[in-house]
Amino acid sequence: MAAKGCAVVVGGTSGIGRQLAKALAARGEEVILTGRDQARAQGVASEIGGKTSGIAMDLARPEGISGKLASVGSVSHLVIAAIERDENSVKKYDIARAVRLVTLKLVGYTEVIHTLAPRFALDASIILFGGLAKERPYPGSTTVTTINGGVNTMIKTLAVELAPVRVNAIHPGIVGDSPAWNGKPPEVLQRVVARTPLGRLVTMDEVVGSALFLLDNGGINGVNLYVDGGWLLT
Repeated sequence: MAAKGCAVVVGGTSGIGRQLAKALAARGEEVILTGRDQARAQGVASEIGGKTSGIAMDLARPEGISGKLASVGSVSHLVIAAIERDENSVKKYDIARAVRLVTLKLVGYTEVIHTLAPRFALDASIILFGGLAKERPYPGSTTVTTINGGVNTMIKTLAVELAPVRVNAIHPGIVGDSPAWNGKPPEVLQRVVARTPLGRLVTMDEVVGSALFLLDNGGINGVNLYVDGGWLLT
């Protein structure tokens, strides 16, 4: 394996992925972020500044991942935060959307790791992003619930196969200030707050903080970390 290297944030052009890329750059790391659009990826990288660059890559087209990452050198941190929102019930099943999401998260995530595996530093760490639909399904979450359950177990086999590289996952709850939730009607969010022992929704900064902890703490491996303010307890 290669010497200590850069941080790669897949899905780093918006939301939590962008916040994490910014945090890594702020502490002096070389950061390579990816998004589906090259101009946007480069634009976000320029806004973050430091030693940050952008690459266009679509995880739902896994056959192209290897070529897109060809220029990446040694890797110390890999975060795969790319997601797509989906509502797809059994009664109104959209095969194309289901196949895309399954490919993006289960095949695409794995192909990124497969491609970069020879370039991981000895103390490298990986974080995959899942979600709490795996524990608390909702109408239309058939595909999302199944896929996030796959992430839950994927990290375990990867931690064994890639040892000593560490592999963990973060499963955020409803992140109140994220782009997906900060525009929701107050009554929708209040129903969640009322069921959360913390008395509020978690923030993007708190999810980023948990990611930095998992990346840096050499004793944490094969762990699924819930960042939900205790929402699953109620």
